[in-house]
Amino acid sequence: MAARRLWLGLAWLLSLPVATGLPLALPGPRDEVLAAAMQRLREVFDIEELPPDVLPRKKPPQFMVDLFNKVADANGITRAPGLLEGDVVRSFEDRVGMDQYHFSFDISAMEKGEQMLKAEFRVFKLKRTRISRRADLKHFCKVEVYELLEGGNKPRKKHLIASRLLSLYTEGWEVFNVTQTVSKWVGNRSSNHGFLITTTHVFNNRIEHNLVKFAKSQGALQESRNALLVLFTNSNKRRSSSFVPSSTKPEMNPSRNDASRVPRETQMVESSESGLSRRPRAAAEPAAKSQVTACHRRELYVDFRAIGWSGWIIYPSGYNAFYCRGSCLFPLGESLNATNHATVQSIVHTLKLSQDVSTPCCVPDELKSLNLLYFDDKENVVLKNYKDMVATRCGCH
Repeated sequence: MAARRLWLGLAWLLSLPVATGLPLALPGPRDEVLAAAMQRLREVFDIEELPPDVLPRKKPPQFMVDLFNKVADANGITRAPGLLEGDVVRSFEDRVGMDQYHFSFDISAMEKGEQMLKAEFRVFKLKRTRISRRADLKHFCKVEVYELLEGGNKPRKKHLIASRLLSLYTEGWEVFNVTQTVSKWVGNRSSNHGFLITTTHVFNNRIEHNLVKFAKSQGALQESRNALLVLFTNSNKRRSSSFVPSSTKPEMNPSRNDASRVPRETQMVESSESGLSRRPRAAAEPAAKSQVTACHRRELYVDFRAIGWSGWIIYPSGYNAFYCRGSCLFPLGESLNATNHATVQSIVHTLKLSQDVSTPCCVPDELKSLNLLYFDDKENVVLKNYKDMVATRCGCH
């Protein structure tokens, strides 16, 4: 029920008139309502402060784009439950450009109370192009990943995290599980000094740092292969449902003929099927019972470009939230997905057994989650799953 009220609060915001970009010329209370509505919209999407516009200047890591396409369709709707571990995936790019074997990540963007489930250190190993003629040089080397225990110049104290054999003459992504180490960093940010990779020639156990190299953010090609620290987390946030707008206040229900328009940030484009604005319920014209439309689902498109969020949301550019509209009059057919309670309520209303009982309400009966891929305020790419954002079915309740 709380999720449904939250969805209805978002649907009310989307029912505001389409903006033209002109300044708002409305009384103070209306301004306050719009400001509160946009603040509530940011809360729905768990955005405390709007990130700066970085698109198309900055490109997201291909791994995050591929992950989004795996868990969501082109509109951001979740393909199937359980495809994503947790509800947030955060990616942090390597911040050390010069040192070929030192990798550092700023994970301060993690939110308080966020529970980390898994951490992956992803590094792209480059192919060795020069083939040595030395008879003692084998085609494999040992690659070891260390946690640096202190900062400053070499030599550094370090702790071994992972080790494996790799071919000298192949290239590709190598993924190391660093969950335990990063969990320590989350608890104590000052202990984060990054990772160090060493390569050891297997034949004579002699360390040679030039045996293999790893991609760094130098040039357009290697930028797409820059090392990543990827965290899979749970946000552990219970989203509030306190924003339920009243339909009794005139400033919250502008008429269709109101010439005023809302600011650019509140532009939401509803499908042409249902028009650009909706008439308040109190102003609805009476109609014959035979003309009453039964409860059904209608389109409600949320355009991130229209509200000024396209500069930091990578995918999708918008999505169809849908909304429910229509009457729940007796008799309630199977297509109305009515609950037993709603059926009894409709009978009591029809027979006028109680003057205070109204007809059941047409509301979302089934909701799906939405996935957003976006840049946060520190230009890290985040994939986040939002529950109960798309109405997939309507019913009488």
